[in-house]
Amino acid sequence: MASSGRRAPQERGKAAERTRERILAAAVEEFGAKGYAGARTAAIAARAGVNQQLISYYFGGKQGLVEELRRRWARSQENVTPPGATYAESVVAHLDATLDNPDWSRLVIWQALGDGSSPESDDEWAAAQRDRLRQAVERTRRRQKEGEITGELDAEFVLLVAYALAFAPIALPRMVEGIVGADPLSKDYREWVVGQLDRMTRRQP
Repeated sequence: MASSGRRAPQERGKAAERTRERILAAAVEEFGAKGYAGARTAAIAARAGVNQQLISYYFGGKQGLVEELRRRWARSQENVTPPGATYAESVVAHLDATLDNPDWSRLVIWQALGDGSSPESDDEWAAAQRDRLRQAVERTRRRQKEGEITGELDAEFVLLVAYALAFAPIALPRMVEGIVGADPLSKDYREWVVGQLDRMTRRQP
């Protein structure tokens, strides 16, 4: 009986964690589809199959949900590419991370458009995002100095092009398909992007 009693809180904890994860997964879909302003906690609860009150219980409401999702996105970006990855490997990893998770990517686009929650939270998110992007520019510039990619282009331009090509299939899917002639989420599109970026950034002998 004592052993069973010890397991019960563990099982309750696991059930609560599963519920939290269902809510977060539903929130990504809802925020991705409608943005923060258009999303409703009732719709998130319906997607997750839970009582709406659990959103307030676990996250404090819609604001807490989006803040948790922001933290998770930031953590995921830290581990997209392994240490020592080449430029091409880094592009492939970020492209896959973006196109394999379209709901997450739509959420990032909404946030980049200024569809925020509270001024303080949005300012903090924007500042953290600017810092991550500055670090990415510096990594690109370091690759140029080390001779891995061309120094003929500004590091900022190289990074901007890579981001544009990664997020265009999410933001402008029909336009990308019309221009490229391929499903913008497909392997063909990814291989084309990587090949073109490689040619553009390749250091000339």
